[in-house]
Amino acid sequence: MVETVAAKPFLKFHLARCMKSTPTAIVIGAGIAGLASAIRLAVQGMQVTVYEKNAYPGGKLSHFTISAYQFDAGPSLFTQPGHIEELFALAGEPVEDYFRYRKMPVSCHYFYEDGTQVKAYADHDLFDRELVEKLDEEPGSLQHYLKRSENMYRHIGSVFLNHSLHKRATLFKAGILRALKATRWSYLFRTMHQLNAKHFRNPKTVQLFNRYATYNGSDPYQAPGMLSLIPHLEHSEGSYYPAGGMISITHALYRLAEKKGVRFCFNEPVERIIHNEGVVQGVVVNGENIPADIVVSNMDVYFTYRHLLRDTYQAEKILKQERSSSALIFYWGIRKEFPQLDLHNIFFAKDYQAEFDHLFRLKQWYHDPTVYINITSKCEPGLQAPEGAENWFVMVNAPANIGQDWAQYREQYRSAVIEKLSRLLQTDIESLIEAEEVLDPVLIQSRTASYMGSLYGTSSNSRMAAFLRHPNFSSMIRGLYFVGGSVHPGGGIPLCLQSAKIMSEMVEKDRK
Repeated sequence: MVETVAAKPFLKFHLARCMKSTPTAIVIGAGIAGLASAIRLAVQGMQVTVYEKNAYPGGKLSHFTISAYQFDAGPSLFTQPGHIEELFALAGEPVEDYFRYRKMPVSCHYFYEDGTQVKAYADHDLFDRELVEKLDEEPGSLQHYLKRSENMYRHIGSVFLNHSLHKRATLFKAGILRALKATRWSYLFRTMHQLNAKHFRNPKTVQLFNRYATYNGSDPYQAPGMLSLIPHLEHSEGSYYPAGGMISITHALYRLAEKKGVRFCFNEPVERIIHNEGVVQGVVVNGENIPADIVVSNMDVYFTYRHLLRDTYQAEKILKQERSSSALIFYWGIRKEFPQLDLHNIFFAKDYQAEFDHLFRLKQWYHDPTVYINITSKCEPGLQAPEGAENWFVMVNAPANIGQDWAQYREQYRSAVIEKLSRLLQTDIESLIEAEEVLDPVLIQSRTASYMGSLYGTSSNSRMAAFLRHPNFSSMIRGLYFVGGSVHPGGGIPLCLQSAKIMSEMVEKDRK
């Protein structure tokens, strides 16, 4: 059956399809994966149109201002800049004309309840010495751990993250057999926590490396040890700061897309994806049928099926997988500078396992949350915040939205965070807040169409999570593809960019 709106528009729709010569693509959503997809398809010679329900590009990677304070609204960690450089090289544009960044000497500053402070230096020798002196770890234990993490990424992660797990020919070409051969049973049958606890002797060090499960919204006490490849990306490849803040990534990709002829339609949500006899036909926008040869959805895959395809069966099937965690973020303009803080800072919960138990099993707020603070004014003083002040992006992990009382949770989390930071920094934090905005899971869902406010789609709390993520293509509708954090290979800027690459390679092959 053809999904359509009315007979006359449908006739015009088919005439338009017959008359066009240049292959056309429609991208639903101007998030980072949507922008990268549009660029890659335009480079292939396609006529690309992006429909975005918001008035701005970037999705979660957006930006706003309160008074003289600048805030990146979403992702705050920048790793693997090579993915962005690859996009510009593919488009034949010099990346330095659009985008600049620098490597950070310290990836994160950690604070513990007993007053212990640890700096995760980019220099492995300095970081190892820090763990030896502050946490009484064995000399060289860090290098050994990161070497194992690197080997895991090189032999296993690169295959699983750079290729589709849902096309047999692609997997064998990518070297899946070699990857499986290199896989240790402990990576699959031990949890991330068990693997880290076996390698490090201080629970504080274990907690430090357990936190990398949160990079895809998962629980280190359930997620497989395979996730211990994540520290390699930050500690071996490095963390970076983009000039102008994270929003500069959005600006750069948006400018590049426009340079390549991509057309953007903001404030125009797609109402439906049209398909007939297993072939995509286009989309419906403002009641009008828009034809296209291929359609790429950068929308959460659940909402794609539920609202755009009206396929409740597939939508409910997706719900059988556990959702990732969400977040509650306080954007604070702080009328003081804190020299002991860095770009990235973590204030750990005393009982980490209890915190994750509340996030995933109880789905309730936790009275002693781990607090992350990102302060871009550390890298650009006077530009991101007024002189003598700092812009604090304060985030706590929160359960996915299942109807909790978020008005109450906001107040509870706010009080807990202020009490914790005031105590550990020995300063009355609340008296310093002169600008404030809050983002909770309900707002995350409404603004970014992330179902239940989950930041990464589904969690990775099972051994088969990588294989259960939705593929980058539809097996039922030819010409329909999926990108973004809710599909393979997962959430976060690098993986969203990878999803666009995997999708575009499929499109190129399918068109041939």
